[in-house]
Amino acid sequence: MIRRLRPTTERARLTALYGGLLLLAGCVLVGVIYVLVQDGLDSRIGSAFTGVVPGGQSSPRPAASPPGNLVPSEQAGKYARTEVVQIVTAATLNRLLTVSAIALGVFAVLSAFLAWWMAGRVLRPVGLITATARKLSGENLHQRIDLEGPPGELKQLADTFDQMLGRIEQLVTAQQRFAANAAHELRTPLAVQRAAAEIGLADPDPERIRWIRRELIQVADNSEQLIESLLLLAATDQGLERREAVALDESVAAVAAEHGDEAGERDITITTALDPVTVEGDPVLLSHLIRNLIDNALRYNHRGGSIRVGLAAADRTLRITNTGPPVPPDAAPHLFEPFRRLHERRHAPGEGAGLGLSLVASIAHAHGGEVTAEADPGGGLTVSVRFP
Repeated sequence: MIRRLRPTTERARLTALYGGLLLLAGCVLVGVIYVLVQDGLDSRIGSAFTGVVPGGQSSPRPAASPPGNLVPSEQAGKYARTEVVQIVTAATLNRLLTVSAIALGVFAVLSAFLAWWMAGRVLRPVGLITATARKLSGENLHQRIDLEGPPGELKQLADTFDQMLGRIEQLVTAQQRFAANAAHELRTPLAVQRAAAEIGLADPDPERIRWIRRELIQVADNSEQLIESLLLLAATDQGLERREAVALDESVAAVAAEHGDEAGERDITITTALDPVTVEGDPVLLSHLIRNLIDNALRYNHRGGSIRVGLAAADRTLRITNTGPPVPPDAAPHLFEPFRRLHERRHAPGEGAGLGLSLVASIAHAHGGEVTAEADPGGGLTVSVRFP
């Protein structure tokens, strides 16, 4: 029975708390008034009755009377005045208690109403947050609370909830786009393999069969690279399993040397300016980061172009700048999204899946770094990775 009487909602609890505090304050106020009124009430009423009650006024004392002795008439007047004062004092205090009790009852009802109203006003933003959270789903993550009011804790809570919804919406949108693009990228090589197999089986010419074989192997290699990139992207998003000191300048020099032959075939010059920098992280993932940046700089370049690789110890930043076709400035920051390209994919030989810079961003974030991209005025791109 006691548990059933307990408030079950926050508004009821706040009402009970606020109402109880107001009622307690009213009781304390009544008690203080009663004590203050009672203190000295006898003397004030006695002074008011002096000379009114018969025998109330003291008569001159005979000169022959001993000090301290009252004549009978004076004693009768004092007794009468004391009795009247006690009766008036008791009546006054009883009247005070009666009026105070009635006022306290009215105050209790009024305080309960005010406490209920005040609790509702205080909890209104919480109700809006709850209603908005109940309406949310994958289709209406764009809804916001947009609480209007003066700055305060609840206003900050509502604004924080709106910011959280914005981040969730971005993540859900990116995940949906990633799943759709991954399905498309994986479906395309399967369709190519099916078509090549059907063509090869329909025409038993040995030369065509050899061509089909090369196509199937190339498509299988591309699919394997895509799957490895997807797995690596998922692994880096979960963070690092181990860390060790990595000489980043040595890793950059080794990866740049690996691409020397390919750069020579494309008539592209790679220049390096490396300061000694040590990074705490995974050496394999850091090599993937450097390799993807240089691959991207080679792929989106032109014959006779150049690639500048710089590693500055002052700000612990790796910068790779390449020449190439112009890049819209507003499109550069979005190149780190999975499967994002400047142009539609043509499925040409050597064309990437659009995961290179996404892996760079994921690996950099796993190491606590920050990656940015800027379009160069004369064409090409500058990608910077700053390590903590």
